[in-house]
Amino acid sequence: MDTVFINDLQVDAVIGIFDWERRIRQTLSVDLEVATDCAAAAATDEVAQAVDYKALTKRVVAFLQESQFQLVETAAERTAEMVRAELGVPWVRLRLHKPGALRDARDVGVAIERGERPQE
Repeated sequence: MDTVFINDLQVDAVIGIFDWERRIRQTLSVDLEVATDCAAAAATDEVAQAVDYKALTKRVVAFLQESQFQLVETAAERTAEMVRAELGVPWVRLRLHKPGALRDARDVGVAIERGERPQE
C-alpha cells in the first residue's frame, strides 16, 4: 500500500465549546494520510494518475474554514468523511491538533483512521 501525506496543514477555523471560542478563529494543524496506488503515476510520470495534493489541501482548508465545530473529534470525523467521499480513497488517517488549547501543553488533538487499510 502506498500513501500520500500532508503534514502540519494550518487552518483557521471556528472550533470550541466556550462562547469566546465561537466568536473567533483558532489555528488548527492537520496531518493527513490517504491510501492510494502510486504505481501508475510513477510509471507514467503523469499528474493525472496521482492524488492531486494541492487540490486536496485546498479542499480540506475550505471545508474546515466553512464549518463550525465544538469538538476536535467532530471536526476530524467530518473531515475524514469528506476526504474519503470526494477522493474515493479506501482509507484515511487524520490527526487534528489544536495548539494552545491547554496552557501547559503545546497542543491537544485526536488521531483517527477510517476505512479499510489496504494490505501491503
